[in-house]
Amino acid sequence: MERIRNISDLERIREQILKKRESEKIVLRTCISTGCRAQKSLKVVSALGSAIEEQGLQDTVKIRKTGCHGFCEMGPIMVVEPENIFYRKVRPEDVNEIISQLTEGGIVERLLWKDPVTKEHITSERELPIYKRQKKKVTYRSGRIDPADIEDYIAANGYSALGKALTFMSPAEVIGTVIASGLRGRGGGGFPAGVKWKMCSEAPSDIRYIIANGDEGDPGAFMDRSLMEGDPHSIIEGMIIGAYAIGARQGFIYVREEYPIAIEHLSIAIRQAEEYGILGNNILGSGCEFNIKIHRGAGAFVCGEETALIISIEGRSGTPRSRPPYPAIEGLWGKPTVINNVETFANIPLIISKGAEAYASVGTERSKGTKVFSLVGKVMNTGLIEVEMGTTLREIIFDIGGGIRKCKLFKAVQTGGPSGGCIPITKIDMPVDYDSLREAGAIMGSGGMIVMDGTSCMVDVARYFINFLMYESCGKCVPCREGLKQMHHILENICEGHGEEDDIKTLIELGQFMMTSSLCGLGSTAPNPVLSTIRHFRSEYESHIYDKKCFAGVCKNLFEYVIDAELCNGCALCRLKCPEGAISGKKKKPHSIDSSKCIKCGICFNSCKQEAILVR
Repeated sequence: MERIRNISDLERIREQILKKRESEKIVLRTCISTGCRAQKSLKVVSALGSAIEEQGLQDTVKIRKTGCHGFCEMGPIMVVEPENIFYRKVRPEDVNEIISQLTEGGIVERLLWKDPVTKEHITSERELPIYKRQKKKVTYRSGRIDPADIEDYIAANGYSALGKALTFMSPAEVIGTVIASGLRGRGGGGFPAGVKWKMCSEAPSDIRYIIANGDEGDPGAFMDRSLMEGDPHSIIEGMIIGAYAIGARQGFIYVREEYPIAIEHLSIAIRQAEEYGILGNNILGSGCEFNIKIHRGAGAFVCGEETALIISIEGRSGTPRSRPPYPAIEGLWGKPTVINNVETFANIPLIISKGAEAYASVGTERSKGTKVFSLVGKVMNTGLIEVEMGTTLREIIFDIGGGIRKCKLFKAVQTGGPSGGCIPITKIDMPVDYDSLREAGAIMGSGGMIVMDGTSCMVDVARYFINFLMYESCGKCVPCREGLKQMHHILENICEGHGEEDDIKTLIELGQFMMTSSLCGLGSTAPNPVLSTIRHFRSEYESHIYDKKCFAGVCKNLFEYVIDAELCNGCALCRLKCPEGAISGKKKKPHSIDSSKCIKCGICFNSCKQEAILVR
């Protein structure tokens, strides 16, 4: 393996890799990320290898094991290049037919994605609605390259930004470029990344550190995981550029222990970068020295907060400390430290390569670039998406997400993780950026989006997230520790039908106090789920408290199921599925539910094709 000693070596090796790959006539880009692995994509890859060998196609057909393609619910995903044929839900038993069609120039139509409206099959990956409306910048390589092969990354112009920074730019120029780009931290806070770098570089110290935060703990979020699994070298490249800019010689990537594939791919990428001379001493002949270690987090949600994360790396219990001093001045082991989310670092090569002006031309006035989101919940197309800052919720949920499942009405979207807020249908045309979300009572967070329809009870949603935060709070400060307990107690009472007249007022006062007095970001943002649902869905709280009704059919003490005799056709499906025998009726005649036997499990409601079972 040839070490890369300067930018000329890098470009020469890139040309050699590209020339070597000119003979590749057909490439099967097959996803092996967490989502697709759960659907047996590794068995698909194994079957592909066997079929290619059996048919003697090793010289013309190559398998490229990639990271996440984004359309996660359609996994395992395979894309056939150069035709860009998109196959979804591929099984090992489909492989022989796929390989046979390759030699004949045909397509396996049953594996193509079918438009649910037009019923037409779409062949090209580029033409799928979920991809057409996106603007992939950070996630462009994920789904295209093998994350365990540094040559794939180099061939895709990888490490060229590093070469430019180390060869043609001073540390101050790098920081100035990042400031001018308008890049804000993608971990949730949205603090200008370049300003943080400048503060750290000017702090008086001979030792500085740089940390990539991959401690993603939000329920339903998998942006950071997918990036670490699918394009680890982009994070490493961004970290090296940052280290050069601030004068750091040691870096850490903090990854959750629950992300074994991310840890594996990052470990391989770091080892390969060291072997090629991209990490270590005298990187690209610049005199820059930098090394990276992976630190495995134990799963504490609070360690996503930067001071708690730093204390965790130091080997102590991960609890936040008061600020100032900020980590950029006094961080890891008391030394100036830059800590940014992994997605933030993945943006750095784009900024250095294209320039600050080109980067800042995308997005809104105060939120530049693109943002990666995990789109989940009651939306048709769930998965990983990347859109320009300022894209509206309508575009994300209906144009990219394909609308709400079962043609139900959109009710709300929860953004920003457990500490985020719920945004109602009245704000469906709101642009998604840091400031707009904050004005709506939500936050960007790391990028989770959970879409809800009419079957979601907003009081119960608030209770769920407060319960999560209550158990994840470190308990160090009283406002967070006790405030969350009291909030949860009140919400439990409301959902069980014991709500009292002053509960809404108490929740608001408690939330406002927590926001202004909690020690860290967990406590100060924890009231968001409650305050945003009260702000936008106050009538649901009032129905629970005064009418003792949950019209979403979630809080079991506050509703009952009834069968509409005019809609019921007597198919008996509900009666056959009811575990308590609470439904009676003759075949082809309207049925009825005995409320004294009904346990409100919802099986009948979800199984009725006539939608004759109603919540009352």
